[in-house]
Order: sequence, then structure tokens, then C-alpha cells
Amino acid sequence: MSMNMTGLIGLAAIGLAAAASGQGAPALVFEPLPYAYDALEPYIDAQTMEIHYSKHHQAYFNNLVKAVAGTEMEGKAVEALFPEISKLPVAVRNNGGGHWNHTFFWNSMAPNAGGTPEGALLAAIEKSFGSFDEFKKQFEAAAVGRFGSGWAWLAVDANGGLFVSSTPNQDNPLMDVAEKRGTPILGVDVWEHAYYLKYQNLRASYVDAFWNVVNWPEVAKRYAATQP
Repeated sequence: MSMNMTGLIGLAAIGLAAAASGQGAPALVFEPLPYAYDALEPYIDAQTMEIHYSKHHQAYFNNLVKAVAGTEMEGKAVEALFPEISKLPVAVRNNGGGHWNHTFFWNSMAPNAGGTPEGALLAAIEKSFGSFDEFKKQFEAAAVGRFGSGWAWLAVDANGGLFVSSTPNQDNPLMDVAEKRGTPILGVDVWEHAYYLKYQNLRASYVDAFWNVVNWPEVAKRYAATQP
């Protein structure tokens, strides 16, 4: 077994054991990465993936478990906390967002992916943005233009339309603190730890490479789930 897969299995076991042992609520599980660390090469390098998942994401998860332990928040799914996140401790907002966002991000990507969405999702993108290329332009602008650390999102609003936004730190559009609220269907992490080892300060190059690993079938499923 490769070191990559050994690491994945070990980390998954840590998360599952925490949930099962009472160290964390059953709703909080550190899910295994859905592919090996090197699966997204050459666009996202293996070292970045390993550090990002096993160090950064793991830390958000561990700190979230600690933040909700012994409170009425324990046992709740993290997304259930987002509608009133402004009323909760900062540690829950930061680490809850960090855990949810990263889990969402990993599943937004896949090996041998990229290309162009199809069907209802493509039609919705063209309806909201005029063309797929225009959507990409707006998404890239949101990602590259986010000052400091944060995320760029494609989300569905309350009327079923699509919009692009960005959020600071570990916030997301599900939170009541978001400038524009909605249901995310695609997101890209633009914290420097997501790309600096390979791309240094060239965030735009990282965002451009991201299109090669977007898991459009998964994004399409998320979009479909928002529709009546």
C-alpha cells in the first residue's frame, strides 16, 4: 500500500474514532480524502494536498470538536449552525466553516476531471451569466480579487438563480454573515496554504489550473438538489 493511501486511511480512522468514542458528535466526522494525494497532479501537487488535508483541515476539525464539546451545539451537523453563526463563538464560526468548506472543496475536485458542465447545470450557467466563459471570468475575478484569505463560490440563490461571490477567511454563503446568501455548489480555496508550494504568489495561475480538476458531475448533483 502506498504511503498516500496509508495516510488517507489513518486519518479517516482518526476522524471516525473521534466520532465513535464521544470525543466529537456523531455529526462531525473527518471524512477520508476521496482520492490519493497525488491524484490531482500536475494541477495540484501531492505535497500541498497532503499538508492541506492532514494538517490544515485536520486542525479545523479537531478545533471544532473541542469548540462544541459539552454545549447544545454538540450532536448537530455543522451546516445546521450556519444560519445563526453570528451568534455563536468565533471558534465555531472559524473552525466550523473550515471543516465544512474543506470537505466541500475536496469533493468539488476529481482526477481526470475538468472540461465543461452539461445539461441543466450548463443551461443554468448560461442563463445566469450569458455564457460559460463569462461565468469563468466572474468566478476567477472573485477568487483572485479576494483580499487576503478566503473562498470564491458558485451558489444558488433563493429564487433558483446562480451567482458568484467570495467570502473572507472560512465563511461561506450558507452563513448569516455572508454578504450574499445561498447554497454553494462549487467553491475554490484561495488561502495561500492551498497553492503556495506550487504557485507561490501566483494565485491567478492556481485558479486557472483549478478548472482542470473541477468535478462537474458532482456540481451538477448539487445544483439538481436545489431545484424543485
